[in-house]
Amino acid sequence: MSTAVTGDLADVLSRYEVVLGLEVHVELGTRTKMFCSCPTTFGAEPNTQICPVCLGMPGALPVVNAVGVESAIKIGLALGCDIAQWCRFARKNYFYPDMPKNFQTSQYDEPICFDGAIDVDVDGRPVTVAIERAHMEEDTGKSLHVGGATGRIHGATHSLLDFNRAGIPLVEIVTKPIVGAGADAPAVARAYVGAIRDIVRALGVSDARMDQGSIRADVNVSLMPVGATEFGTRTETKNVNSLRSVERTVRFEMLRQAEILDGGGAIHQETRHFNEATGETMGGRVKETATDYRYFPEPDLVPLAPEREWVDKLRAELPELPAAKRARLRSEWGLSELDMQAIDNAGAFDLISATVAAGASPESARKWWLGELSRYANEHDAELAELTATPAHVAELQSLVDGGRLTDKLARTVLSGVLAGEGTPAEVMAARNLEVVNDTGALTAAVDEAIAANPDVAAKVRDGKVAAAGVLVGAVMKATRGQADAKSVRELIIARLTAE
Repeated sequence: MSTAVTGDLADVLSRYEVVLGLEVHVELGTRTKMFCSCPTTFGAEPNTQICPVCLGMPGALPVVNAVGVESAIKIGLALGCDIAQWCRFARKNYFYPDMPKNFQTSQYDEPICFDGAIDVDVDGRPVTVAIERAHMEEDTGKSLHVGGATGRIHGATHSLLDFNRAGIPLVEIVTKPIVGAGADAPAVARAYVGAIRDIVRALGVSDARMDQGSIRADVNVSLMPVGATEFGTRTETKNVNSLRSVERTVRFEMLRQAEILDGGGAIHQETRHFNEATGETMGGRVKETATDYRYFPEPDLVPLAPEREWVDKLRAELPELPAAKRARLRSEWGLSELDMQAIDNAGAFDLISATVAAGASPESARKWWLGELSRYANEHDAELAELTATPAHVAELQSLVDGGRLTDKLARTVLSGVLAGEGTPAEVMAARNLEVVNDTGALTAAVDEAIAANPDVAAKVRDGKVAAAGVLVGAVMKATRGQADAKSVRELIIARLTAE
C-alpha cells in the first residue's frame, strides 16, 4: 500500500542522516541475447524471440555473447573501474513466473568490473559517487497483469507472460553507500542516474531509453539517527524509469521512513514500487538476502579472463566522455558555469549539442530548448527528450528563421505544430501557410492601404515623427496575418512617406 507523508527534508535531516545506494540496470544494444542467438528487437510480438536456451529448457547450453562482454568492459573503463583478470558467472536462484528456468545467470563474488568512481554535477558542485561493481547478467521475461487498474498484480484478473526480454544482456552498476548528501540526496540520485545514462549513450552500448526500460534504476534508501555509525534498514524501490521519478522516490522514502521511525515503528527490508501518478512508493515483497539466492558458480559457462591487450585497446578506443565533452563545449560556446547549470538543470545538454551539430548556432539552440520547448515540457509534465520536436527539427526551424522565411513569432506557431505531430517545420509552415510574405507587390499594396486608412498618422511620419510609423506597421501586420517581416514593413513605410 502507498502511504501519504508530510513534512520537509530539512526537518528530517535535523534528526536523521540519509544513506543512498543505486543499482542501475543497463540493457545492452547487442543484436542477439546474452547466451543465445535470439534477436533483441524491441516491441516484437510477444514470445516470437525465444528459444530453448532463453527459456531454460533442459539440456540447452548457453554461449557467451562476446559483444556483451566487450560492452561491459567499456562501461567499466568509463566508470574508472578495475577490469578483472579472471571472473565467472553464477546462478542466482529464485522463482518468478517470468524466469522459466528459476535462476538468473549473473555474476556474484567475481564481477568483471569493480572499484570505480565518477563525479556528477549537482547545482554546479561536483559530487563523487563510488562504484562498487559493474557485473554482467541476463534480463528476465515480462509479466503483464490484466484486469486491474494499476497494471500490477494486485487487483488483476489474470497475467500473461512474454519471454522476448528473457536473456537480453544487462550490465548492473552498483554504487557503494552514498553518505553525506543531506538535503541534496534526491538531486544526487537524479544526477548520478543521468550521468550513467549519458555515459552508456556516449559509448554506444545502449540506447538508454528509460521510457522503454533499457535503463532503469533500483533506488535504495535508509535513514540512521544523526551521530550513529550503523546504517539503518533499507528499502529498495525497483525499476524506476525516469530521472524525475528517481528524485521523487528518494524524497518520498526519506519522508516516509522518518515518519515511521518518529512514531516508534521499524523499517522493513523490502522491495517497493514507485507510483508515477501519486509520487508515492508502494510495498512489494520482503527483500531477499544474498544467502536466500543460493548463489553458486554457473557450471555451463567457463570463466572469463579478458586479455590485458584487449582491455588496453578498448581503453584507447573510448570516445570522448560526457564530462570532457561538457567542458569542451562550454568553452567553445562561450558559456558561464551558471549558463551551463541552467542547461543541465533542464536536461538539455545533449539536445542542444545535437541541435548545434545539425547546423544551428549555440545561441539559437539554447534559446529554443530553454525557452519555448522547456515551457511546453513543464506544462505537459514531460522530459525535454520525450517531446516530438527533435534537434533536427529545431535546427531546421532556426534555418527557416535565418533564411527570412519565418519570423520568430511565426516560428513559435510552427513549433507548436511540430509538437502536435503535424510534421517537420517546413511541412507545418507549408500546411498552415505561415511563410513570411516577401512579395514586394503584395507588401507595397498593404502599405499603401494602411497609409490611406490612416492619413493623420502618415502626416506625422512625413513631418519626421517616425515613431508614429508603428501604427501603420501594425495595420500591415494585421492585413498580412502577421506573415510580413515587421522590420521590412517599417522600412518600406518610411521610405514611401519620406520619398513623397
